Amino acid sequence: MSVPSSLKVGPNTTLTLAKKRYLIFYILLIWISIFTIQFEFWLLWDIYNIGYEYNVHFYLFLPLMVFVMYLSAIFVSLIFAKLMLTIVNFIHKPREGIFLRHSSDKDYRYWSIRSVIKKWPLWISHKFPFPFMNNICLKIFGVRTKFSNSLFEGFVDTEFLDFGKNVVIGQSAIVQSAVIVGNLFIMRKTILEENAVVGAHSIIMPGTHMKKDSILAGSSLTTVGQELEEGWIYLGAPAKKFKKNVFSEDGLESVIIEEIEKEVTSDIKTEDLYTMRIDKQI
Repeated sequence: MSVPSSLKVGPNTTLTLAKKRYLIFYILLIWISIFTIQFEFWLLWDIYNIGYEYNVHFYLFLPLMVFVMYLSAIFVSLIFAKLMLTIVNFIHKPREGIFLRHSSDKDYRYWSIRSVIKKWPLWISHKFPFPFMNNICLKIFGVRTKFSNSLFEGFVDTEFLDFGKNVVIGQSAIVQSAVIVGNLFIMRKTILEENAVVGAHSIIMPGTHMKKDSILAGSSLTTVGQELEEGWIYLGAPAKKFKKNVFSEDGLESVIIEEIEKEVTSDIKTEDLYTMRIDKQI
């Protein structure tokens, strides 16, 4: 990761809810996490609070225990969130399609419920100093991803996503599987295959399929359901074919070395010319 954990954007869930009463799921998960920390702290104090000597031990091991408490709060919230999602998905299975953005539409309502359930576990796991926790969360929530991927310098949706190996998401880029357009709610599976790269400030719309070694240049935008061919660079809004992706070709290392040598040679020539020009003036 090229930026501190605190500055990464990470997995994202919407704040747009069909009904505000769904926040009860959010509040319940927060309460469960805090209760877990409170119980562990009480247990630790109860064990070591026997005279001055044991109090010293308590304060000595407290930093380690705070770390353990934080981890337990994450995993407890994940377990309960997964349980809630299993029940919600059993009642109404998530599906792709174009739906109405209205509380009467079941797909829109249940998408709101799933989003609010995921928000708290994702938020506290994202504050964890090691990025692998974000990947664990996405895997638990059903996203196919690898630990080799660098996804969390941009906004990444939390369902109907399929990532190959070595996928890179640029800073402030957005990868969506769901989007609201006017009064419509669109949900499509988004696929980024092996070595796909999304440039900074680019937007991947739902249903986009980036094939192996494809690149979406910075500040570009795909359309809903767009397919980016293997080994090509796409640029623009909407994104269009720009040129072949030479960065994925074999022997790239030798090409880079040659270019560096050319740069060095040109710098030497420029310096010689500049010196000659100064000498002539003198």
